[in-house]
Amino acid sequence: MIFASTRDPGDQVDFATAVFRGLAPGGGLYHPLQQPDLSGVIAGFTAQSSFNEIATELCYRLLGDELSRSQSRAIVERAFEFSPRLAPLGGAIQLLELFHGPSCAFKDFGASFLAACMEHFLSHRDRHAVILTATSGDTGSAVAQAFHGRDNISVVILYPSGRVSPLQEKQLTTVGGNVSALEVRGSFDDCQRMVKEAFVDRELNRQLVLTSANSINLGRLLPQSFYYIWAAAQWRAVSRQAPVFCVPSGNFGNLTAGVLAWRWGMRVERFLATTNANDVIPEYLTSGVFTPRPSVQTLSNAMDVGNPSNFERLSALFGADVEAMRRCIEAAVISDAETLATIERYYSRSGIYLDPHTATGVLAAERYCQQHTRTDPAVICLATAHPGKFLEVVEQATGTRPMLPAQLAASLERPKRATAVESSAAALKQYLLGTFA
Repeated sequence: MIFASTRDPGDQVDFATAVFRGLAPGGGLYHPLQQPDLSGVIAGFTAQSSFNEIATELCYRLLGDELSRSQSRAIVERAFEFSPRLAPLGGAIQLLELFHGPSCAFKDFGASFLAACMEHFLSHRDRHAVILTATSGDTGSAVAQAFHGRDNISVVILYPSGRVSPLQEKQLTTVGGNVSALEVRGSFDDCQRMVKEAFVDRELNRQLVLTSANSINLGRLLPQSFYYIWAAAQWRAVSRQAPVFCVPSGNFGNLTAGVLAWRWGMRVERFLATTNANDVIPEYLTSGVFTPRPSVQTLSNAMDVGNPSNFERLSALFGADVEAMRRCIEAAVISDAETLATIERYYSRSGIYLDPHTATGVLAAERYCQQHTRTDPAVICLATAHPGKFLEVVEQATGTRPMLPAQLAASLERPKRATAVESSAAALKQYLLGTFA
C-alpha cells in the first residue's frame, strides 16, 4: 500500500516511512491512497477465527509489500497478548469490550501494534526514535505500557494538568525507564498543538528522529480496524443483518478506523458517532462547516477534543463530500447529566458498571434503536475503557466503586514522576533538546 498526505497528495510514502514520520512534513496526516478490496478475505472470517488470526491476515494483506506473512504473524503475536470480547448488554445492543489490555482501554490495540512495528523496523536500522504523544487520558497510559522497555525507543507523553482522571495520571506518570511524562499547563488541544509544531520544526528534526503514537500515526490507526472486522465476523454467526457500530468519539481515530474497515469490504449498516459537549463533528454533519474551537472539560474527558485531528482523514476518505459522510455516519451529542444517569441506570438495574465514555455510546445506541424500530437494528457499541479507570465519575453516578483490575491497582501504589511545562512549542523544544540531543 501507498499512503499520501491529506494536505499534499504528491507526498506519497510506504508504511514504514509513515510510521516514523507520524505527521507528514506539510502538517497533513497519512492515509491509504487506494482502498484495497478485501471483501472476500473478510467474508472468509468466521466466529471461530481468533482475533490474532484475523489481525495477522489483515496485516499481511494490507502491508505485504513490506512485511512477509511470518513477519506479520510475529508482530501480531508480540502486540496482542489480549483480545476483544463481544458481550450482550440488553435488547439489541452488544458491547464490544476493548478494555482487556495492559492499560484497560481500547488504545492498547493500536499502541501495542505500533510498538511492535517500530521495534521490528528499528531492528534493521541503526537509529533511536523519540515518540511524542499528546493525551487526553487513555492514549498516554496505553503508549506508556506498550513502549516501556522497547529497544531504541524513548517516549515523551504530554498531558493537560488537572484534566485527566487521577488513575489515568498515575498510569502515565509512574512507568519510568524510557517513558517520560510532561504535565502541560493547558488543555489537550494545547498538547496536541505542541506535538504538531514539534514535528514541523526543522531544527528539532535535524537533531532527533521524532514520531508520534497518537492516532495521527498511521501505525496506531490501521490495527484499530482489526477489531471491527473481528466483531463483524462474530456477529455474522448470529445474524444476517449488518450491524450499526456506535463509537464514542474524541479525536475520531477510532471512528476513522471503522470507516477504513468498511471501505475494505466489511459489511456495516452505518456508524453512529457520539460526542460530549465537544460537538465539532456533529455540528459539521448538520451544517457542512467544520469549525474547530477550544475544548471544554467534561466527565468523559478522553473525548474532550475541540479540533479532532482525524477529521482530515475522514474528509479525505469521503472526498470532502459532507453528503457522502452523512450517508455513512450519524452523530449524537450526550451531556454530562445524561452520562451520569446512564451509568446509574445500568448499575441499579443490572449491576453493570459503564465508564463515562462507553455510557455516551450506550445512550446513543438506545435512542437509535428507539428511532428505528421498524428495521430491527442491531448495534455494536464500542466499550472503550474499563469503568475502574474513572472511579470518581462512576462513584458519583452509582455511590459505589467497581473493583480495579490488578494492572490498574498496581499503578496507584507507584509515585508520580512528571515534569511541569508551559503550553508552548518553545517549552517542548527546550525539553527535547536538553534531554535527547
